[in-house]
Amino acid sequence: MKKVFLPLLVASIVVLGIQDTYAQSRYRTALGLGVDLGDGPTLVGPQIKHFFDGTNAGNAQVLFGDDVTVLGVDYSYNKPIGGTNGLSWYVGVGPQLAFIDGGGPWFGDDDWDGNETFFALRPAAGLEFKIPSAPFAFHFDWKPWWNLSNNSFFEPARFTLGFKFTFN
Repeated sequence: MKKVFLPLLVASIVVLGIQDTYAQSRYRTALGLGVDLGDGPTLVGPQIKHFFDGTNAGNAQVLFGDDVTVLGVDYSYNKPIGGTNGLSWYVGVGPQLAFIDGGGPWFGDDDWDGNETFFALRPAAGLEFKIPSAPFAFHFDWKPWWNLSNNSFFEPARFTLGFKFTFN
C-alpha cells in the first residue's frame, strides 16, 4: 500500500503546485500597446508579455516617437496582491536600444550630431490588473531611463502604461 500511496501523494502535490503557479499569473501571454511617457519624448508601440512560470515573465516592445525607435526587453518578477482579484505587483529590469534619426537632443546628449544609437538599462516597478472575467490586462509602472552610452544620463521621471489582450 505504501508503494502506491507515496508516489500518488507526491504526484498530486507536484500537479497542484504547477496549477497554483500558473493560476498566479492569471494568463500565459499577452499582446498589446505600450505607452512610454514622462520627461522627454512620448513613445508608443506594440508589446508582448510572456510568463515562463507563475512569477517570472519576459516583456518585449518596439516603441516609436518623433525620429526615435526604441527596442527593449525586460525581465519581471510578478506576485499577486493578497485579497485582490486580478491585481499584482512586479519589479524588473531590461536593456533598451534607442535609434535616433535627426530631431532634438535625447536624454542628456547635448552634443547632437543627428543620428545616434543609445544603450540604456531600465528598471521597473509597477502594478498590473488582469480583468478576471475578460481577456484584458492593464499596467502602470515607474520605469526610469538610465542611459549608459553617449554622455551617460539618468532620467527618473519616466513611466509606462500598457493595454493588453491576454491568452491562456
